[in-house]
Amino acid sequence: MINPGRLDRGYEKYAAEYEEKALSVLRSGWYVLGREVEAFENEFASFVGRRYCAGVANGLDALYLAFRALGIGKGDEVIVQANTYIASVMGITMNQATPVFVEPDEYFGIDPEKIEKAITDRTKAVLAVHLYGLACDMEKINAVCKKHGLKLVEDCAQSHGARFDGKMTGSFSDIGCFSFYPSKNLGCFGDGGAVVTDSEEYLQKIKMLRNYGSAKRYYNEEVGVNSRLDELQAGLLRVKLTHLEELNKERDDIAKAYLEGIDNPLIILPRIREKCNHTWHQFVIRCTGRDELMEYLKEKGIGTIIHYPVPPHLQKAYAYLGKKKSDFPISEAMSDEVLSLPIYNGMTKDEVKTVIDTINNWQ
Repeated sequence: MINPGRLDRGYEKYAAEYEEKALSVLRSGWYVLGREVEAFENEFASFVGRRYCAGVANGLDALYLAFRALGIGKGDEVIVQANTYIASVMGITMNQATPVFVEPDEYFGIDPEKIEKAITDRTKAVLAVHLYGLACDMEKINAVCKKHGLKLVEDCAQSHGARFDGKMTGSFSDIGCFSFYPSKNLGCFGDGGAVVTDSEEYLQKIKMLRNYGSAKRYYNEEVGVNSRLDELQAGLLRVKLTHLEELNKERDDIAKAYLEGIDNPLIILPRIREKCNHTWHQFVIRCTGRDELMEYLKEKGIGTIIHYPVPPHLQKAYAYLGKKKSDFPISEAMSDEVLSLPIYNGMTKDEVKTVIDTINNWQ
């Protein structure tokens, strides 16, 4: 079986380095908010091109804390694309703010033209989600935000190392939010996340909030949360960060093979936006007979995943927003048609060829 996203082979490639680092952390006797976290924060901020980074427990917490640090809450609106993963929206609603959905463009990113039409006097921010590893059109999005005085947050959970016009995703906004879930391009070996920013004010606010609302031990300024990246995960992320460009290049080679090899008129292949590189967190095709194709590939020993079968506005959790089917037809069509093919570090050329040949034989 060719699994849609194996993780063991990515570990095996640098196993000796990971194990050496893990033992070093375990033997240190310090496991929360220590030297490894501080070192990773500095290294990751530098990698993204920001002044500051704060490690947190996961990507959802990164989003929640980002909007909270920006002072966005009840009565405020945040514009977000309707085709994203529900965690993007939860980061907004956990702060009691209201998500305002807009349609994506042809590259799966938020459509800048639709942002401006959705702005009201309650709009406080825009959330740009760099879905599947490709940057949104940050030039146009930034222009809209500056014109209307809106805060900008980037959801970079799937875009580690992705660039727009030479700049890293996460470096365009007031705050960039990252997940280090194991399946991510820069994934750890458990849960993890981070925020990046150039604002010391936002940094200190998030560092205080992530630690029970305490900047000084046992003195609590606000009701915060427990959301801390632990030393072990930070250490392992430091190892992987040194190999990230190499790992992304490997995924890019697989994606190029798919783009050059898949030749089936029933399949719509992904496209790359101008001025961008693609880090291929997912290789997402579109097909009107998606479910039949998925079953066919399964029978042939090829696993696939749908990212995502139900858009957030149609989820039961957000029924209170009063949205209905057909409100966002582009996003809903994507949910009915998208399919993620296997792509992972350590995937062999034979496995890639098998996927290509099998898809080309489907009719």
